[in-house]
Amino acid sequence: MDVRGFRATAGGGSAPEASAPLRALWHEAQGDWKRAHEIVQDEDDRDSAWVHAYLHRKEGDLANAGYWYRRARKPIAKETLEQEWEAIVAALLAARASA
Repeated sequence: MDVRGFRATAGGGSAPEASAPLRALWHEAQGDWKRAHEIVQDEDDRDSAWVHAYLHRKEGDLANAGYWYRRARKPIAKETLEQEWEAIVAALLAARASA
């Protein structure tokens, strides 16, 4: 699956079988920021921290986002939110495909 295919599933009724970070991004693409945040907030891996950072950036809480980017060991995003969402999805899908 690629980013386009993953985005297409966001029109469906249930999240695809995927990791917590991907499920969170799926819910966020459906407009459910709260559910997305609930999924990643208690996870302790770098990918979840990256998604958590993105969610707080989208929320406008840049200080909190910065904390989560550091936890993810990622630079603070400079691109648009849409570009960042796609970059995260692409990276997570690539990691899943190579696992």
